[in-house]
Parts: sequence; C-alpha cells; structure tokens
Amino acid sequence: MLQLLLIGSFAFAAGTVNAADVKIGFVNVEQILKDAPQTAESGRKLEKEFSGRQQELERMAKQIKDHETSLDKDSLTMSETDRRNKERDLSNMKIDFQRKQRELREDVNLRKNEELSSLQDRINKAVTSVAESEGYDLVVYSGVAYASKKADITDKVLKSLGKK
Repeated sequence: MLQLLLIGSFAFAAGTVNAADVKIGFVNVEQILKDAPQTAESGRKLEKEFSGRQQELERMAKQIKDHETSLDKDSLTMSETDRRNKERDLSNMKIDFQRKQRELREDVNLRKNEELSSLQDRINKAVTSVAESEGYDLVVYSGVAYASKKADITDKVLKSLGKK
C-alpha cells in the first residue's frame, strides 16, 4: 500500500512539473465574431443578396395597406359581391405576403448559417496558425471560467484574420 502511495505521489509530482511547461492560450470567439472584418463583409454580402426580395416584400406590404384603405373607404358604397371579392383578394394577398416573408426568413437563416460556418472555419485556421507560430500547446475557446490577459490570444487571431 505504501509503495502505491509513493508511486502515485511521484506520478503526481511529475505531472505538475510537465504542466508548468505547457503553454495555454484562450480565444474569445464572441469578440472575434463581432470584430472580424469577415463578419461585416458577410453581412453586406447577405444584404445585397436578399435586398431584391426584401424590397418586393415592402412593395407587397404597401399594396396590402393601400387595398385595406380602399376597402375601408369604399365598402359602404360597393355591392356585397364586390366587397366580398375585394376582401377575398386582400386575404389572398396577405397569405401570399406571409408565405414570401417566411420563405425569405428561412433562406436568410440558411445563408447566415452557411456564412457562419465558413467564418468558423477561417477562425479555426487562424487560431491554429497563431497557436503553431507562437508555440501554444493548448488553446481553448469561450466558456472558460477564468483566463488571464496573458493567455488571451484573441487580438492575435483577429490580426491573423486581417483586423488592423
């Protein structure tokens, strides 16, 4: 039993000596996602890609509002059949608008996820590059209870991504 304790304490002591030689870094991913130039570039790219559909939805919303105003104003003077037809047309326009709005939202979310995945790959490559060039043995991402400024390599990763 005593031999096991001695062997265990020597193993523990050897582990602490080796742990002192380990260089550990920390990366704040939220800050990188916020500050990386690729984030803004991705946002502009998505805005440009979906601006036409967004403008179409804005036109449809204005058209629906105009039809509602017209129906409210003219409903007392038009026949029951005409009023029902206009109400049905308005209802169909609203359904079409909601469908297109939902489709746009889904497409934007899909593209955002694609762009985020691409950016995460670039971040991972930048982290690996910084870690290898600076001799880090371990780099951890957010979700760490504490990391000193000395261990924080976020700025170096941002610089690697092109942040000036």
